[in-house]
Amino acid sequence: MAYLEARNLTKIFGPNSADALARLNAGLSKEQLLAETGHTVGLHRVSISVEKGEIYVVMGLSGSGKSTLIRHFNRLIDPDEGEILIDDEDILAMSLDQLGRLRREKMSMVFQRFALMPHRTVLDNVAYGLEVRGMSTQPRRARAMEWVETVGLTGFEHQFPSQLSGGMQQRVGLARALCTDPEILLMDEAFSALDPLIRSQMQDELMSIQARLHKTIVFISHDLDEALRLGDRIAILKDGELVQVGTPAEILLNPADAYVRAFVRDVNRARVLKVRNLMAPVPLLLGDAPLAQALEAMRQAGTDVGYIADANGYRGALVRSEVAEGAGGDQPVGAHMLRLPAIASEAILVDTLRETLSSRYPLPVVDERGALAGVIARDSVVDALMPDDSAVEA
Repeated sequence: MAYLEARNLTKIFGPNSADALARLNAGLSKEQLLAETGHTVGLHRVSISVEKGEIYVVMGLSGSGKSTLIRHFNRLIDPDEGEILIDDEDILAMSLDQLGRLRREKMSMVFQRFALMPHRTVLDNVAYGLEVRGMSTQPRRARAMEWVETVGLTGFEHQFPSQLSGGMQQRVGLARALCTDPEILLMDEAFSALDPLIRSQMQDELMSIQARLHKTIVFISHDLDEALRLGDRIAILKDGELVQVGTPAEILLNPADAYVRAFVRDVNRARVLKVRNLMAPVPLLLGDAPLAQALEAMRQAGTDVGYIADANGYRGALVRSEVAEGAGGDQPVGAHMLRLPAIASEAILVDTLRETLSSRYPLPVVDERGALAGVIARDSVVDALMPDDSAVEA
């Protein structure tokens, strides 16, 4: 079950949104609505489901509705139509007191422009959420100091925001958001104001923290490279409507339409895709059967390569065309086994190109235990790296 969910959200900006909503639902297009009434459709029937512990990236160009969407989750914006559920609880039905507790105790937000209080030190900025909760001075400052250290700002805790670089200020914002130990972290273009190198460092920092804490994160971005790097899943918005939701591999390999294809056209796929995204099932699994029996099984299966594995994992491969004519049929397959190199299923494709592109035969793919998980063929790798958005399944 989804932990954080938006169902059919529609948001219209303008003085008479109720009338505009009725016209929109009656079939008036967004362009017609703007021309006739001056109202702008921010979101139109958007539904997303975020699982607990995942990084869910919402991306799109400026004006696509992504920042409008994230502000619905803490009700900085209320929809004109639709539902918002957190852990199956309707937050639109909450009282102001309940909403206040939700914001204080269950979620935090990191903003694009840092939103630090200039008159407070780094330490006091980080501790602010705990202060609002009513925690006494000594324990809140001690916990805040732990987060200052976590984001690499030890020694700067008594500095003021104006004394810090942009990257350091965003680290303060991240520490402040995490100091209250929220279940949900909302990040609205949190790294987009940073220089490329600092931005990459902050992405590393976020992934490192997430590996330890497993927060539920909704991350807004207009940068596809950032989305592909951070997201467990990605939702793409266009003009307030949801275009596609999928894993990074699904978005890259199976774009839903021309809009998404234009987004992914220039992405370096080899640095995003993993071997498991391209692997195929093992065509034939062989044990220690006699050679004649193994060759017959390969003939019936229509494959030139069979893969040999046992309880200890992958051992090698039998290539029918490589077996010497007249070889003893009662010999075990192991006597004719080739040591095709095994590729880790979680390896990034770029790290395997030398092996996969130079092999005449599909290479075995193994999981973290060394068990045979599939095979990866040179043709599949070439197809996936081509810029024409081939239809390889993720």
